[in-house]
Amino acid sequence: MVKLLDGKALAQRMQGHFASFLAQVVPQVGRFPGLAVVLVGSHPPSLAYVRNKESACQRVGIASFGRHLPADADQATVSQLIAALNADPAVDGILLQLPVPDHLDAIALLNQISPHKDVDGLHPQNLGALVRGEPGLRSCTPAGVMKLLESADIALRGTRAVVLGRSILVGKPLALLLLQADATVTVAHSRSPNLGILTREADLVVAAVGKPQLVRAEMIRPGAVVVDVGINRVALPDGSSRLVGDVDYDDVAAIASHITPVPGGVGPMTVTMLLHNTIWSYCQTCTLEFPDATL
Repeated sequence: MVKLLDGKALAQRMQGHFASFLAQVVPQVGRFPGLAVVLVGSHPPSLAYVRNKESACQRVGIASFGRHLPADADQATVSQLIAALNADPAVDGILLQLPVPDHLDAIALLNQISPHKDVDGLHPQNLGALVRGEPGLRSCTPAGVMKLLESADIALRGTRAVVLGRSILVGKPLALLLLQADATVTVAHSRSPNLGILTREADLVVAAVGKPQLVRAEMIRPGAVVVDVGINRVALPDGSSRLVGDVDYDDVAAIASHITPVPGGVGPMTVTMLLHNTIWSYCQTCTLEFPDATL
């Protein structure tokens, strides 16, 4: 019988742990941790993500500093805002909500965020620390996947893992985290031939390609662990729509040992790791011991 990797339940436990920790230390420090989310434009999914992040901040006791700029804001305006947030001692974490409008240079803006406030883990300094295996801020979705696996006591040492997708947001950093856990890792992508052959040899398959229900049962070895990072909205015959992952859940759940649902799997953990990173930065600044939230 397949076991569910329930990201929603784990996220609730971790957020409760964070809230208890902050209730104890904030009176001593004299301020709350602060997270600034910079949103340029009114991209509907981005607006929804920002609302979710602000609600999560409120639940655990993080001050949320939303900075919403119009879609026609130029590079200098966004850059000046990031510079001001870098200098603001009340802000421990800065998140530039992606995607930004096409006329903006997202990479330049991400690189401008102070490395110790880079709660998305995308600054070259933090990515370099990841490559070297040094402490630092980690990209939220890959870190959330690792927490999910850890919470289910899934041993990674010596296992064969296949990561479908090579983005800087998920695929590449997740492959590095799995390597640090002593897994043997293969990264596959749109140019990789014979995906099914690769995935059928794996003990762990992580799908992060943005293609609805790409992964089916014939691509999975019986008893493998399957993590679905994808979230895709597909149209239904009656004109409505629903969210599906990159994995055909019903098909794969029949043979996998563990699987994440969509929604309710990796998504809640991404938001939780954003809170985790903000509190981690706060602890570094305030010389506090970071709470162990591995539950």
